[in-house]
Amino acid sequence: MAAKDDARSTPPPLPEPLAVAVADSHTHLDMQSGTPAEGLAKAASVGVTTVVQVGCDVPGSRWAAELAGRYEQVHAAVALHPNEAPRIFLGDADGWSGQQRKAGGAAALDEALAEIDRLAALPQVVAVGETGLDYFRTGPEGVEIQKESFRRHIEMAKRHGKALVIHDRDAHEDVIAVLLAEGAPERTVFHCYSGDAEMAKTCAEHGWYLSFAGPVTFKANQPLRDALLATPPDRILVETDAPFLTPHPYRGRPNAPYLIPVTVRSMAATLGLHEDELSTAIAANTARAFGY
Repeated sequence: MAAKDDARSTPPPLPEPLAVAVADSHTHLDMQSGTPAEGLAKAASVGVTTVVQVGCDVPGSRWAAELAGRYEQVHAAVALHPNEAPRIFLGDADGWSGQQRKAGGAAALDEALAEIDRLAALPQVVAVGETGLDYFRTGPEGVEIQKESFRRHIEMAKRHGKALVIHDRDAHEDVIAVLLAEGAPERTVFHCYSGDAEMAKTCAEHGWYLSFAGPVTFKANQPLRDALLATPPDRILVETDAPFLTPHPYRGRPNAPYLIPVTVRSMAATLGLHEDELSTAIAANTARAFGY
C-alpha cells in the first residue's frame, strides 16, 4: 500500500513540448507543490507560456491578483466559489435567531463580494470567476444563496468589462437559466466543461467558450468528447484545474500546468487535427476570451 501511495504522490514526467505555445485557462498554483516560479518555469519548458490563476475565496483572489501583478505570464480571475457563498452566508451562527442569522450572513456575504469587486477592477485581473452553481456539495438550503452570489458576479463582470468564468457542477439547466435571465457577459467561459453535446451546441449559439480539462481524456467519457466535437473550433479552450483532474494516463497523481500538452494531444486526436493546428486555435481563443 505504501508503494502505491508513493506512486500517486509522485508528479508525472514532463511531456514532449508543444511546438505552438498555449495557455492553461484555469489553474490553482496556490494549491500546488513547489513555488509559483518553479511551476511557471516547468510549464513554459513544454510550451505552456500563459496561465490564468483562479481565486475561489477572498484570500485566494487576493493572492491571484498579487501573483498576476508580479508575473507577466500570469492573469488573475477573482471570485467566491459557489460553495464559498453559502459557507459565508450560513457561517457559524449557533445561538442566533433565524432573523439574526440572515442579517449577519447577508452582511458577511456583502463584505466578501465588495472585496471581490475591488479586486476585479485591477488591470491584471482578466476575469470574474470561478462563480456559478454547484449542487454536488451544497444542499437545498444553499441553492438560493449560490444563485444570488452568481447573479452578483455576473453584474460585476459586465460592469468591469471582464470575462466570466463559470463553475457548473450538477446544475447545467439552472446555470444557463441564470445566465440568460441576467444577460451573460460578452465573454463567458465554462470552466472544466462537463455538459453533453446538446448543451455544447446551446453554449455555441450564445458565443460562450468551453474549456476542457483532464476528464476529456478519460476512457469512459465519450459523451464529453462528443461535446468537444460539437464545439466550434473558435470556442475551445484547455485547462488543468490543477492540482485536480489530472489527465490519463496519470489520473490520481498531482496535476500542474506542465501537463497541458497531454490533454491537448488527446483533444487533437478526438478532433482529427494536428496538435499544432489545435494549439494555434487554443492560443488565439484564450487570448480573445480573457482579453489579454
